[in-house]
Amino acid sequence: MLSNTEKELIVQIWDKMIPVAEDIGSEALLRMFTTFPKTKTYFSHLDISPRSEHLRCHGKKIVQALAEGARNISTLTTTLAPLSRFHAYQLRIHPTNFKLLNHCILVTLACYMGENFTPVAHAAIDKYLSAFSAVLAEKFR
Repeated sequence: MLSNTEKELIVQIWDKMIPVAEDIGSEALLRMFTTFPKTKTYFSHLDISPRSEHLRCHGKKIVQALAEGARNISTLTTTLAPLSRFHAYQLRIHPTNFKLLNHCILVTLACYMGENFTPVAHAAIDKYLSAFSAVLAEKFR
């Protein structure tokens, strides 16, 4: 699915996003909540207003998980197993929502990376996000 070159590019991109993880993650979440308001229902217990501590904290967790998954892409299913169980059994997040967030992450990365978000980078990140989401959705039934 992903070539070795794409895997290396994905790791490089996510490693560069770690220092701005709160910004990237919270902006992607805010985009999702704005564009797809029904996704807010999973976060009714949190303050998800722009720049809120809850939004920034959760956004950071998302970017860190994406970076960790990228570094362990060959064992993605094993790496993400705890997250998959948590999102399926405890949070009961419907898998469609992962796809919605993926789109918002792509847009956010494009904004942050500018010209560095090349078509090759876009395609690699899109493939990776799809694989990441598929693993997270595995336990949902």
